[in-house]
Amino acid sequence: MADGLTPKLILIGAREAIDGGMEHIEDQVLALEDAVATNPGLAFDLAKTVIESVCKAVLDEREIPWKREDDLPRLFKAATQALPFLPPELSDQAEIRKSLAQTLNGLHTALQGICELRNQCGFASHGSGSVRPAMEAVQALLAAGAADAIVGFLNRVHRQDRARAEEPRLGYETNAEFNGWIDELHDPVDILGEEFQPSRILFEMAPRPYRTYLGEFNLQSALEAIDDEDRATDDRP
Repeated sequence: MADGLTPKLILIGAREAIDGGMEHIEDQVLALEDAVATNPGLAFDLAKTVIESVCKAVLDEREIPWKREDDLPRLFKAATQALPFLPPELSDQAEIRKSLAQTLNGLHTALQGICELRNQCGFASHGSGSVRPAMEAVQALLAAGAADAIVGFLNRVHRQDRARAEEPRLGYETNAEFNGWIDELHDPVDILGEEFQPSRILFEMAPRPYRTYLGEFNLQSALEAIDDEDRATDDRP
């Protein structure tokens, strides 16, 4: 029952996932938002279901097989192993990777807690020979919030990686003017007698900043070309 103190819950991460293409979880999300106040026991069932649905969607979109009998911790582990949680330029940073792994372990612990609460207090979980402990909206809100954090994180990392994979491949030789501009600003780097051009170093070692600066350079060049054309038009008799 609603307690009059719990405001209408909006699951931001889950709604982002819906907008991003996971329309199949919309009914589950809306039901979970409502259940927190009206049926806390059901909220534990739905929190588990929403995470499970998103894990399966991530695995399906990445063409990673899973079994019907796989439980939620197994599905979550498979999904997290399939996702690149660090940006490419930080993939070799051991300390950062360790810290992120600890954070993921925290999410996994939260997920296991949701599963256990669902088994013990869920409204629609396995049948029980005795009355189940009654939970209130405040406990259901915790489970729903944890589920939303997990779903939002998985979805964002998944979508971001998919978008990165669809970006056009960056070429070095096709941007000679930009490379020349970088090399004019910075001296070549000498390592044990081997000379390396700054533009090549930026391209190879930091492709994302290279792409960003390239976009800014091309925009500036386009604006200058427009200005030159306008001046040429003004100078005509």
